[in-house]
Amino acid sequence: MIGIFKPAAHIPRVSEQEVDPIYKRLRIQVFIGIFIGYAAYYFVRKNFGLGIPYLIEEGYTKAELGFALSAVSIAYGISKFIMGSFSDRSNPRVFLSTGLFLAALIMLILGIFPWATSAVWIMFVLLFLCGWFQGMGWPPCGRTMVHWYSHKERGRVVSLWNIAHNVGGGLPALFFLWGMAIFNEWHAAFYMPSIAAIIVAVICLFLMKDTPQSCGLPSIEEYKNDYPKDYDEQNSEKELSAKEIFMKYVFSNKLLWYIAIANVFVYLIRYGILDWSPTYLKEAKNFDIKFSSWAYFFYEYAGIPGTLLCGYMSDKLFKGNRSLTGLFFMVLTTIAVIVFWLNPVGNPSIDMTCMIIIGFLIYGPVMLIGLHALELAPKKAAGTAAGFTGLFGYLGGSVAASVLVGVTVDFFGWDGGFFIMVGGCFLAMFFLLITWISERKNKKA
Repeated sequence: MIGIFKPAAHIPRVSEQEVDPIYKRLRIQVFIGIFIGYAAYYFVRKNFGLGIPYLIEEGYTKAELGFALSAVSIAYGISKFIMGSFSDRSNPRVFLSTGLFLAALIMLILGIFPWATSAVWIMFVLLFLCGWFQGMGWPPCGRTMVHWYSHKERGRVVSLWNIAHNVGGGLPALFFLWGMAIFNEWHAAFYMPSIAAIIVAVICLFLMKDTPQSCGLPSIEEYKNDYPKDYDEQNSEKELSAKEIFMKYVFSNKLLWYIAIANVFVYLIRYGILDWSPTYLKEAKNFDIKFSSWAYFFYEYAGIPGTLLCGYMSDKLFKGNRSLTGLFFMVLTTIAVIVFWLNPVGNPSIDMTCMIIIGFLIYGPVMLIGLHALELAPKKAAGTAAGFTGLFGYLGGSVAASVLVGVTVDFFGWDGGFFIMVGGCFLAMFFLLITWISERKNKKA
């Protein structure tokens, strides 16, 4: 393990009268840290899509740009899994901040230097590096949440944290418009979000902490008197080896495999709409680029109330049944995607409404699969379990959204691209359904 990432050592327990005020303060502080930190990862993860219409005008095809864009997803999917294992044995404060700084630096190069967008292979390499550093974002956040928040409150906490996706994902469109107004050139889509992300990386170094025990506090289970059924303090608080994590808690977990496969198709929809909507609305629906940028923004920000509602419904209405809640949201998502596809040209209000509805709905299943992964493994293996589902989501779903949709649209038009995405909706529902059925059988056994 690289020294700078080494977990912080446990220190002697503070006095009993200090435990509650320190715990309350630090729980808020670390939550702010992982929220703004993960939001900033999205400043420099999917902003490349905003530059695609301009790169097409420079002579690139959708297939070429889809190939370049896929580098982020390929690298991120692999990195999230591998870095998830490292993060389970690392200090999340340093881990998250380092990855964010490096990812932003790569995107800054894309925006500043003309050679960086002069060839497809150069863009692919740079986006691959950006995607690899992106893999250092989710796992330390997952590790932080399972150490600072107990099982009974985790559904609401994770859903609240998960809207960082939307806060961060929507802001690049505004950074882009701001940069265009100041500099009047489209590369602002790359360098404006990068500068903001570097600033946030520095802030996170001061806000985040490692485990409660590294701050002289008891475990979250002891503090909240909320012990999972299989909790054993000696074993549950012990750091696990990579072999134990992979073989005992990840690869042999059938339910984790089901939700990982479902994640492929959830991510296909999430990024199929996000990556290609600026181009789709411009080419197929005759939108001005400013309006398509606002649609991109509304898509992300509609996910905020949608994710919060989904987390609440999962805890309260569906009694903690993550797969059934996700299935419910995916049924509604499928309807909205079909309407977005079949809506005739000349009805921009319907297109905008569909973008908002899809954004409202799709981030619920995204959040639930990540949460479900955390709950299907011990907390010392949480980063790896989440990384496993992310491996499938990005290496399968997001790559398909970039490459498969791009190539299909080039050869068969936008109808072909939406046929792929609607098919993905039905496959996501299928795997969430069999997860729910398997969980019911396990409970009866």
